[in-house]
Amino acid sequence: MAGPGSRGAGSPEYLNNENAGIANGSHRMSTETGASALQPRRGLAQRAPNHVPGSSGPGLASRHPAVGQLVILAGYIAAGILATWPRATYLVQGKLPATRDAGSYVWDFWWVFHQIEHLGNPWFTRSIAAPIGTHLGYHALMPLEGLVMTPITAAFGPSASYNLLSILSPGLMSYTAYRAARLWVPSRTGAIAAGAFYGLSADLAWHAWYQVNLAAGAVFLPLALEAAVRLRRRAGAPQSAVLGAVLGASLLTDQESAVLAIIVAVAALLPWLLRHDSRQPIEQKVASTALATAVMLVVASPQIVAMAQQTGMAGASYPRALLAPYYVTSGTEFPAAFSISPRVVRLGLSIVRPATYPGPLGDGVPTYGLMLSVLAAIGLAVSWRRRTAWYLALLWLGATALALGATLRIGNQSYVPLAETWGHSRVSPLLPYTWFVQLPGLSGFREADRIMILGLLPASLLAGAAVNWLRHHAVWVIVPVAMLAVVEAGWPGGIGRPLGTMPTTLPALDGPIAADHSDSLVVDVPFGLRGGVTLPNEGARFDPEAQVLATADGHPRSVAYLARIPSPVLLAVRRNPFYAGLLTAQGDQLVRQAEELTGAHTYQALVAAARAESRRMNVGWIIVWHSTERIRRYLAVTGFRFHYRANGASVYRPDAAEVSRE
Repeated sequence: MAGPGSRGAGSPEYLNNENAGIANGSHRMSTETGASALQPRRGLAQRAPNHVPGSSGPGLASRHPAVGQLVILAGYIAAGILATWPRATYLVQGKLPATRDAGSYVWDFWWVFHQIEHLGNPWFTRSIAAPIGTHLGYHALMPLEGLVMTPITAAFGPSASYNLLSILSPGLMSYTAYRAARLWVPSRTGAIAAGAFYGLSADLAWHAWYQVNLAAGAVFLPLALEAAVRLRRRAGAPQSAVLGAVLGASLLTDQESAVLAIIVAVAALLPWLLRHDSRQPIEQKVASTALATAVMLVVASPQIVAMAQQTGMAGASYPRALLAPYYVTSGTEFPAAFSISPRVVRLGLSIVRPATYPGPLGDGVPTYGLMLSVLAAIGLAVSWRRRTAWYLALLWLGATALALGATLRIGNQSYVPLAETWGHSRVSPLLPYTWFVQLPGLSGFREADRIMILGLLPASLLAGAAVNWLRHHAVWVIVPVAMLAVVEAGWPGGIGRPLGTMPTTLPALDGPIAADHSDSLVVDVPFGLRGGVTLPNEGARFDPEAQVLATADGHPRSVAYLARIPSPVLLAVRRNPFYAGLLTAQGDQLVRQAEELTGAHTYQALVAAARAESRRMNVGWIIVWHSTERIRRYLAVTGFRFHYRANGASVYRPDAAEVSRE
């Protein structure tokens, strides 16, 4: 991130240059404000850029800064592997978490690679939700990561790219937080601790396991903070370009994470913009900020165009009444947001279960953990003379308030003060999240507890300051503190209950399909389109292996798992006679609804239309993962016959007589 004339990554610079460092052996806190506080003091700030405070002389890191950074990065990656064990074993054992999210991520890596290879647009596809196709502007596609991982995908396949990104994410998050911490925490020891508190937290480790787009997006929050602080210090085109590139890259990774990264940048830049400084005229500040914004828009322009295209086809938003239940139920609990991580129970310490976070774990582990919370409070106490410490505390508490959601949950009770009704849900206008989701473009931020990721960054920096203080005033406490922090860190898998795994390939089942180069359509049963928001009549929960197999056999798939299902796509699927009849056979819509949508006046007419439509769509294979008598009858009357069975699934093909008549 360092621009021309800036110090190296290990430089002990601080937010706003309010030096709380150890100069000439003293431990004084800076009380300077105004213009004088913008310049580093003598002592620590004038040492060698990578000097480790407290060391007797220049070490390897000072002589070779890059080596020191690589050592720290490698240490974080190793710690991340341990903190998420046994996730790393999936890479060599050829398996994946048995979730539709995992299947979708594998398909995403494959699709981005496929489009790069063929110079195509990755933000639209007919390879899922086929043959209708769908826009992917609001999908968790991760085009930037897909591009970066292209060599891995080409050499080892998309499952390897997904597994590798998941394994590396905790270490990368820790390292970027360490870099940001070096701008504020006076010692390398404290900065290393801050990075670990962030990237190895239970919440972010959980996301690395199951929602890797959020883990990859969380890498950019510390990067945005570092870039914004460097811009404050040396306003100009180079630092503006770096900040804009970071924010643009975050949007090319994950839209929700980009919102959080922009909040971080605004929080860092706003006090600087509002404060008078004779050495940095307001015109220069505004120009630098405007350039950063322009660079962000240019870097993110492909994603922005894709989002605009999906918005233009009415595929970007849902009615508020449909989203309101998520606003109400997705928040974290108070004061459990500061309680012990449930990770300790997974380690066998059941005695502390009553004091652990009690809420559901289906979308992360939305608690900071007791040790991080305590250390962050200590960090604020020992840094209370530093203005930026209070900014960090404000950001931490503000993010926590947003993460509570649209209702206040305390223990088993929910409170909705001054309740308003959105659809069938009651929300409180006193809670900031209720207003947050009403801002333009933010109604789709439906999971309030994900904003805890934003709060983790300032809390980790404050905790790093506490570790630095303990290092000089109560060094004997550091070992027990580290031990307590370790037992709360990481996540071993599961969402409150164990989750199974699935193989990356099923050659017995998929081999014959892969050998067929006709590009015919594969229909998976149960059939449906699934997304982050449950829509009426979207179909059944299809098996997670479906999209993984699509990357192996290359055939278009009828099913799709999308972050946001475009309503016109779902309507087109329901109007398709073959899909309408299949949804009816599954019990996902009434026969009368299917007849009305397709224009068939009787069920016999619907079956005849479905039979003809399956030939027009070139349905060559049907994989029945879970069979019922109604589904078998429907396949028979539409001209499909049993072909073979493998891996617990039955495969059907068009009847030979039907094909010969064509």
